[in-house]
Amino acid sequence: MNLSTLLLQREAQGRPVTVGLIGAGKFGTMFLAQARLTRGLHVVAVADLNVARARSQLATAGWPAEQFAAASLGDALKARTTHVTDNAEATIAHPGVEVIVEATGIPEAGIAHALAAIAHGKHIVMVNVEADALAGPLLARKAKAAGTVYSLAWGDQPALICEHVDWARACGFKVIAAGKGTRYEPHYHKSNPGNVWDILDKYLKIEDRNSINPKMFNSFVDGTKSGIEMTAVCNATGLEPQSGGLSFPPATRFELADVCRPKSAGGVLEKEGVTEVTSSVYRDGRDVPHHLALGTYVVIEGETAYARQCFKEYAMLPDKSGRYAALYRPIHMIGLELGVSVASAALRREPTGAPTGFRSDVVATAKRALKAGEVLDGEGGFCVWGKQTPAAHSLAEGLLPLGLAQNVRLKRDIAEGGALKWSDVGYDPNDLAVRVRREMEAAFARPNAGA
Repeated sequence: MNLSTLLLQREAQGRPVTVGLIGAGKFGTMFLAQARLTRGLHVVAVADLNVARARSQLATAGWPAEQFAAASLGDALKARTTHVTDNAEATIAHPGVEVIVEATGIPEAGIAHALAAIAHGKHIVMVNVEADALAGPLLARKAKAAGTVYSLAWGDQPALICEHVDWARACGFKVIAAGKGTRYEPHYHKSNPGNVWDILDKYLKIEDRNSINPKMFNSFVDGTKSGIEMTAVCNATGLEPQSGGLSFPPATRFELADVCRPKSAGGVLEKEGVTEVTSSVYRDGRDVPHHLALGTYVVIEGETAYARQCFKEYAMLPDKSGRYAALYRPIHMIGLELGVSVASAALRREPTGAPTGFRSDVVATAKRALKAGEVLDGEGGFCVWGKQTPAAHSLAEGLLPLGLAQNVRLKRDIAEGGALKWSDVGYDPNDLAVRVRREMEAAFARPNAGA
């Protein structure tokens, strides 16, 4: 409740929380739009491989040109302005930067930047949920050992879901399920950057197709992003993935407690204490009314008759039995809300969600029949999508994490729908992301081993 007050105190002391942003894409730009207006916060540097784009994004976010004209990090600190650079390493290493926001979306880059931040004693806000899904439990463990904070990004759905779960448990409720909404039909798993417009045009009015990256957008459509985000939630909260992954049941906001309850109680869940993503589309293609496509939710159990009576009295969206109830947030504001994580890490030394174990994984799954010799094109591409899978199963079967299914060549044919294994591809064992992932697998051989 006091983050804004703590920020004002830092402002009054003449030492605002200093931030280095790595990656000036959509999420980073949304953060910049509010960071300039947040008292007690100073974005010292914006690092992006495309400096011209970063400057353009700052202008788009409402920054006057003189505000990001600092020639160096030192100048930016003195003048309370911002330095734009392509040198992420220098930004991380500078002693004047307290918090690193990693927003590149590239797993290997996120891992490298997080390791560097830990080595330099910096807090990390990991917008890059792809990197978190690939190696987050190990990165969080390393950060903790170094006395720094590793945090999921407030405004993104995983951190908001973690907050729902924390609220429920702090109130003494048993968490039955938690997750988010999305638009989903079973054939979406086959979508690719070439045909994704057939889906996007049905619900998004994007006039300038050159303004978006279809491969990135496709990762939201084909189910990959949902698997990544729910993996982050499981690894941070102790919830578990279902053995078959996400089933994307259609549900209105008012049916959450009826749908997201165990099958034994009339719902769709394999068991209690899991993640699930609801769809805003019925299986026949009709839109679900009052859907939760941009929101988040938690379903709880009333373990006493009195609690269940209160669910009814206070319109807590109970299921038909009255035993379960749902709380939801209808939207998430992405980077516009990210300052909460930055302030929490720097001022409370508390993450807005962080991995505490390796419970869930995201494994590369064939979108179509794949042939030996093909080179995989990663998240959102033509070859594979990411399926949420229990970490124990992934480890036991040697399954290939989605974050490493990029620019590697297949050794054998894979049937459509098949889960790829490490042994199916030719990978470089000296690649940083491979080495860190293998280190994590060894460190968390028992999937629930604490971070």
